[in-house]
Amino acid sequence: MGVPLRSGNVIKPSEMTRLTITTFAGVFLGFLIGVSFPTLSLTKINLPSSLFPSVDLTYIEDKHSGLSTRKLFSALSSLKDDKVVMVASNKSEKTKIWIPTNPRGAERLPPGIITSESYFYLHRLWGQPSEDLTIKPKYLVTFTVGYNQKSNIDAAVKKFSENFTIMLFHYDGLTTEWDEFEWSKRAIHVSVQKQTKWWYAKRFLHPDIVAPYDYIFIWDEDLGVENFDAEEYIKLVRRHGLEISQPGLDANSASLTWAMTRKRDNTEVHIFVEIMATVFSRDAWRCVWHMIQNDLVHGWGLDFALRKCIEPSHEKIGVVDAQWIVHQGVPSLGNQGQPVGGKASWQGVRERCRKEWTMFQDRMTAAEKAYYEAVESNPF
Repeated sequence: MGVPLRSGNVIKPSEMTRLTITTFAGVFLGFLIGVSFPTLSLTKINLPSSLFPSVDLTYIEDKHSGLSTRKLFSALSSLKDDKVVMVASNKSEKTKIWIPTNPRGAERLPPGIITSESYFYLHRLWGQPSEDLTIKPKYLVTFTVGYNQKSNIDAAVKKFSENFTIMLFHYDGLTTEWDEFEWSKRAIHVSVQKQTKWWYAKRFLHPDIVAPYDYIFIWDEDLGVENFDAEEYIKLVRRHGLEISQPGLDANSASLTWAMTRKRDNTEVHIFVEIMATVFSRDAWRCVWHMIQNDLVHGWGLDFALRKCIEPSHEKIGVVDAQWIVHQGVPSLGNQGQPVGGKASWQGVRERCRKEWTMFQDRMTAAEKAYYEAVESNPF
């Protein structure tokens, strides 16, 4: 006769199922509550100081896993919608911040204080900062100039309204002399002797600096603008969706490098641009700026590479025929060179331009080849 089992020691199947479900429900609920709480700052927890060792908690590392406390907090920050992570330091009694999604180098700053872009708007030295700007120009126009071309530049600048910030790059070192023109006192002047506009553009027109401007005009000094209206030009560029453009060139221009840039009658725009009077949209300039080489200062070859920054290029790059200019072909900058081997200075500059063209094409070809080879060898 068997020994009867006590009913109190037997767990019925229904009770086992209910216990299992209750356990999992509790774990899941606990997880939800845990992730829903905001990240805590240890500095706000009133615990005895004896509980904390005299070590900066931010830099504690697990010797076995190789994972630092900072990285753990950064991971938590990313998981919780990139919220600010603050870690207490027993040494400094101050909070430390680490936001991996901030711009590189600014991870220690709270996101609300970061100002990643700038501009050329002028501010006063007095009064309220919020009242400094009566108007914020929407476009930027730059000229690379020598003082000998002052009359030409004066006429050109007057074609641009207060919607444009005016910026002069002085290759001859003369700046204060331009104060004879009232507009010069409101312009931005950058002076470095014997440099080209692409040298200036690479160093002073970073995309994050010109970000507030819808269009950036990068022009030479020897342009006749009698038949040009800047505001009308912008309207046409917007209407045709041009990301990179230039005014048409009058057929009587002294210098007409490419026949494709000649103004055509009975049309508003046609395709192709030269780098002599180029206009870039904000987005197009961000790409072109990265393509400009630091040492190839004349920019020869850029004309045919600009299309790489626009898609589709045959629709968004063009010459605005309805607004045209005259290229006077004055070799002022070219004459800033030094005689080479007894040759006139402009001949030495011209030779440098041609060499740069070849060098730029070779670099672009090599870069594209390396890219496609890398893609083929690592398709995934």
